[in-house]
Amino acid sequence: MLRYARNDENNKELSWGKQVTDTFDFVVVGAGSGGCTVAGRLSEDAATSVALLDAGGTNDNWRITTPFGLALPYKTANWAFDTVPQEGLNGRIGYQPRGKGLGGSSAINAMVYIRGHKWDYDHWASLGNAGWSYADVLPYFKRSENNSDFDGEYHGKGGPLHVNRLRADNPIHDVFHQAAREAQFRIREDFNGEDHEGLGSYQVTQHNGERWSAARAYVHPHIDKRANLRVETGAHATKILFEGGRAIGIEYMQGKQTKRLRARREVILAGGAFQSPQMLMLSGIGDGDALGKHGIGVVHHLPGVGRNLQDHPDFVFVYASDFPHFVHASLGRLPSLLRAIQRYRSERRGLMTTNFAECGGFLKTRPDLDVPDIQLHFVIAMLDDHGRKKHKEAGFSCHVCLLRPKSRGSVSLKSADPLAAPLIDPNFLGEEEDLERMVAGFKTTRRLMETPALRALQKKDMFTSDVRTDDDIRNILRSRVDTVYHPVGTCKMGTDALAVVDPALKVHGVEALRVVDASIMPTLIGGNTNAPTIMIGEKAADMIRAEMRAS
Repeated sequence: MLRYARNDENNKELSWGKQVTDTFDFVVVGAGSGGCTVAGRLSEDAATSVALLDAGGTNDNWRITTPFGLALPYKTANWAFDTVPQEGLNGRIGYQPRGKGLGGSSAINAMVYIRGHKWDYDHWASLGNAGWSYADVLPYFKRSENNSDFDGEYHGKGGPLHVNRLRADNPIHDVFHQAAREAQFRIREDFNGEDHEGLGSYQVTQHNGERWSAARAYVHPHIDKRANLRVETGAHATKILFEGGRAIGIEYMQGKQTKRLRARREVILAGGAFQSPQMLMLSGIGDGDALGKHGIGVVHHLPGVGRNLQDHPDFVFVYASDFPHFVHASLGRLPSLLRAIQRYRSERRGLMTTNFAECGGFLKTRPDLDVPDIQLHFVIAMLDDHGRKKHKEAGFSCHVCLLRPKSRGSVSLKSADPLAAPLIDPNFLGEEEDLERMVAGFKTTRRLMETPALRALQKKDMFTSDVRTDDDIRNILRSRVDTVYHPVGTCKMGTDALAVVDPALKVHGVEALRVVDASIMPTLIGGNTNAPTIMIGEKAADMIRAEMRAS
């Protein structure tokens, strides 16, 4: 358990009922990408005190920092949620991994650095969210970034988040690029510039061959150095505390103890697309009728809480292969693995730096589309059921996900127990249009898989060899589609009846409460969500500091 605090004039102990309670200017609940960013930035001002809470650990061990450490199955850093049965997926229960501990999902993800298309942010602004156009958010992407490969008007230098090309040195990149040319797809060098259509090799959030999570960027360097920053791990928030309609603090469990922290200025929720709405509902903010069924008193009726869940539905092509540069856990591969470990120790290069999803890109399934509608992640291992099903053979995989699905799902309470997981319903392929667009995405991706360059690597098509007709494609999609780990939208930003926060990220109908994470996205961006969530944290900190100066 990590605890750091100093009780000075900015961080007094106050009596709260019968309990002695520390008071901070800001209490941030959840140390994921948004929470780490906003806490790190606000605590830059020594006169502003910040407490950052997370239910997990510090996430500073080798399983997290070494990219090859396979952090996704690292159970102490993963909430490992399940969905409710998905009608659009033949009633299957899906898997929803989410990061737990400092860095949140940035501590277990594939480290792919993608911002999304500029259209996505201009669309947010068109929905009534002033200040969130691409021109508005680009400075915050750049402020966060320290890009070792690109500069110019679209990239930043000197930010806390390291971004660079992979150091894995895998020759599969040349094969993938050759396949893209054979399929007549353009090669894209930079996916975060003016446009991102095309295929290529991804940049990653790494530094010197190590994972660079939001915690390593914004929090870890300042623990025990900033007297105004307190970080509590193993601290499971149970409810927001209110006086009248104002958020005044947070209650949490740490071990067997129930504790409280008081917020002088604001409580900031950063629990992500599943747990931020859950915390609001547990605290009496949400649909009044639904809360009443769990015996929760209504602080403010806000029916949009937990609604508008969006995620990228994803299908994975899987192939067995004899190509020696694909990853496989077998005795025959042990000598090469030992050599890779030695190289990593001496050079911080090679296989141990892989993010597995080394290549990919963005494609249009129809030439008349304004923006790409699918994204590919090319993985240097056989990935079956999120890697939970193992195979004897080595091989590779290729994800294809639908970038802007029409289907909308929800997050709701299973019970009033704050330690219970929420009910998660992504409603994958709930709209027929999404299924048909995934059929088109399947065909476009198979076109790449059937190029001579990639066919030469295929020893066996594990799941799609008998898929020939559109009905065959629909059937296998319903049988195998699941998440690619990008849930957003459940505390939607906006001004309409289902909006939860306004464009300043303040929760409608109450005071001193904001949400700063991917749940505020009104619509799903066309790409990976880690970098956009860090951007949200940067922009939130800037808005908060501007308000403090004005007051």
